[in-house]
Amino acid sequence: MAKWTPKHEAPEPLEGPVVATITGGTVIWFVLFLVQLPFYGWFDDHGHTWWVWTCLAGGGLGLIGVWYVRRRDAAIKRAAAARQTKPA
Repeated sequence: MAKWTPKHEAPEPLEGPVVATITGGTVIWFVLFLVQLPFYGWFDDHGHTWWVWTCLAGGGLGLIGVWYVRRRDAAIKRAAAARQTKPA
């Protein structure tokens, strides 16, 4: 079996408002959790409590994601500033 080798370079990753996107998604997960919380009894009666806990887990993981992308964004900005101030 031959090893596959790419025939062209991989494209650069798309950069966008990553921090805002992750923060918005995290807020949505927490809002969904809070909206479902008053109906916990109904979810429990129908065997759907995992819906509530999935929203809470999504919000919690989103907080980790916000922390991660903010640090990544800061590191990218530090690296760009270091490249600009580096003497030629």
